[in-house]
Amino acid sequence: MTASPLHCYLLSERAAVIQSHSSSISLDLQKQIWAIAHALQALKICIDIVPGMNNLTAIFNPLEHSSATMLAHLNKLANQVTALDFPGRDVEIPVDYGGEYGPDIAKVAAHTGLSIRELVEQHSAAHYLVYFLGFQPGFAYMGGLPPALATPRLAEPRLKVPAGSVGIGGSQTGIYPAASPGGWQLIGRTDLRLFDVQKTPPSTLLPGDCVLFVIASCNEKPVHMEALQ
Repeated sequence: MTASPLHCYLLSERAAVIQSHSSSISLDLQKQIWAIAHALQALKICIDIVPGMNNLTAIFNPLEHSSATMLAHLNKLANQVTALDFPGRDVEIPVDYGGEYGPDIAKVAAHTGLSIRELVEQHSAAHYLVYFLGFQPGFAYMGGLPPALATPRLAEPRLKVPAGSVGIGGSQTGIYPAASPGGWQLIGRTDLRLFDVQKTPPSTLLPGDCVLFVIASCNEKPVHMEALQ
């Protein structure tokens, strides 16, 4: 499949965007976006590069590179860089499922018609591809959740979700890198730190990575955590 045509435009005097004409989610298109980000990084002309879904934003210093120069670079890359088979990495995430770490796991199991053990086995057996980062630093938007595990978000979001919480929201699964409000159904938690400003890069997960959830433990006894409601 050939990636959708891309076009470039200025977002501000210090930001430019490469955008697909298509709003459809395409792995080939995302690979092209990642490849362009990789090529831009090598040019060392950007302050920051932010790959998104079907787009990429390049932040630059207008005192060093003019808007016209940046657009010329981006247009050249958009026309020359193809859907690279981006290597990425396999990243294992150990998860303690259920119990106090996964207060919603019984509800998710009931919604899906699975036992808690079956839910955990299916969730940990899948391979999840990181498409982009957003929501909060280090939060990975991933594809690959088995359709049978899709579960609506909470009707009322929690005011505070602990860092490392693993949840399901609609047709996606994700990990909260830091404590924050959130409405996803919590099924477990990892001790792995997903964002550290002292590291380079600071995010444990990056676009193109393949995430594998590994069962560290599985508590099948339902637990009610009023503090998380």
